[in-house]
Amino acid sequence: MMAAPTGRIIDGDHCLLIHALRTRPRAVVATQMSNLGLELGLQAAGMELIRTAVGDRYVLERMVAEDLPLGGEQSGHVIFRDYSTTGDGLLTSLRILETAAGAGATLDELAEPMTVYPQVLVNVRFREKRPLEQLPGVQSAIRAVEAEFGAGGRVFVRFSGTEPLARVMVEGPTQERVESAARRIAAAIAAELGER
Repeated sequence: MMAAPTGRIIDGDHCLLIHALRTRPRAVVATQMSNLGLELGLQAAGMELIRTAVGDRYVLERMVAEDLPLGGEQSGHVIFRDYSTTGDGLLTSLRILETAAGAGATLDELAEPMTVYPQVLVNVRFREKRPLEQLPGVQSAIRAVEAEFGAGGRVFVRFSGTEPLARVMVEGPTQERVESAARRIAAAIAAELGER
């Protein structure tokens, strides 16, 4: 991550969009946690976002399978496959600064094409794990939020791989609506799996 002169945080999603707008790959690989703003920014420029499971190893696997040069995570693990097979903060900084110098632009100006959508992550501790597809109340809550937000929002629910947690991520138009939607889905999970 970097900080622009105004204090704006330039995270991995910003870095991916900044570099993609300069190099124009046909697609960029990122995880399910990447902000909707990255996806919409790429689409506006005629590129695709390919989402993977969380973890840069999944990003790299998909980059290799699709023969793509750019991928990464919102956390800042950006992979420039022509140079490395893992995220490297120094390399990312140099590539973004190279873009800024070439464009004669500040980081704030380079980050402008990306609208960051409010994003909330709620963890729900549960007693009994069952597949999400088998939880009608949870599926109903997810569908209701997706219908409410349409293309202006996104829901992603997954189980933690290391502890008894369901992770509910919701993005949408305002912080208040996103928080409310995430709480509704979390409550449905707690009701069906038993809160711990």
